[in-house]
Parts: sequence; structure tokens; C-alpha cells
Amino acid sequence: MELQHYATFHTSPEDALLAEIVRYTHLHVMNPRMLSGHLQGKLLEQISYMICPSRILEIGTFTGYATLCLAKGLPAAGVLHTIERNDELHGIAAAFIARSPQAGKIKMHTGDALQIIPALDEIFDMVYIDGDKREYCAYYHAAIGKVRSGGFLLADNVWWDGKVTETPAPADKRTQAIRAFNELVQADRRVENILLPFRDGLMIIRKL
Repeated sequence: MELQHYATFHTSPEDALLAEIVRYTHLHVMNPRMLSGHLQGKLLEQISYMICPSRILEIGTFTGYATLCLAKGLPAAGVLHTIERNDELHGIAAAFIARSPQAGKIKMHTGDALQIIPALDEIFDMVYIDGDKREYCAYYHAAIGKVRSGGFLLADNVWWDGKVTETPAPADKRTQAIRAFNELVQADRRVENILLPFRDGLMIIRKL
């Protein structure tokens, strides 16, 4: 934890709108720990700037923190599609996104990502997977064909509080699903990948 505080202190601060999202989420939203937060948000922002994507797909908007971080790397004509299943969370995120300089680049979708993704007429430079953990493999299968060669997929929570190193209980569907996702990516010869020991585990995947 001390190293976490040190890393945060030596990371550029989040902007005022992102800080407001953090405060609101912790005060009003269930499971606020699902928020990307300062360190991970800044990492996503820096990766987006490095890749310079024209098209981004985000699976799991939550309250919009990661959405706004990812959108910062978009060019003027860039587009980020973000999908949130929970319509109440969609409304919260939409209110914050509307106040952002990136608002015009962000297209919000409410519903099942597995139904929405096939209908998107886009080829993506970057995909960020942070939705229902039980659906990670399905998200990957749905998204990989819509990523350009040389494009990237990022998947959050691939450590799942360290449970991936243990044999999950039969009822623990989320841990089973994350383990299956990690094995799926590792065995996929269409990609190269690295699992970063960062926060709750972040998988970076490059499509060959």
C-alpha cells in the first residue's frame, strides 16, 4: 500500500471532472471499487496517447472514468463507442461525459455488448474490456474480428483479486471465466500478449 501511495504521488494528477466522478461514485454508486481510478486511468490515457487510435471500443462504461481517460488520445475526428448494460449507470456516465471536452467523440450504447458489437460498423484500433467478468471470453470472440491488424485489446481485472492462481469453487463463475479468458488469449496465435501485475491485473493484447 505504501508503494501504491508513492506511485500515485509521482503520477500527474487527474483533472477536476475525473476527481468529481470519483467522489460521486464513492458516495452514490454500489461497488465503487469497480472504478478505474487515478493510476489506472492515467495508464489508459497514456496508452491511448501512444496508440493514437481513431476508433476505440469500451465494454463496460460504469460511471465514465475510464471512458474519458481513453478518449483523451483520440484525434479530432476520432470516435469511442462505449457500452453499458445497466441503464442507471448509463445515465450517470452520460451526465459526466456531456461535460467533457471529449463529449462529441463518445457514442454511448445501453444494452448487451454481445448484441451491440456485431451491429457496429467499425474497425477498431483499441478495445478495452471491463464488463461482466463471466462474459470475457464472449467479448473477446465478438471484438477480435473488429480489431485491425496491429491493433490492441486491453482487459481489466485479469488477476481477479489473486483468485486466478487458485482452483475456483464450482459456484465461482467469475473466477472460472477470468481463468478461461487468460488461457484463451495465451493460446490464441493471432495475438501477442502481456499480463501486467498492475492493480487487479491488466492484459495488453496486440493483434498480429
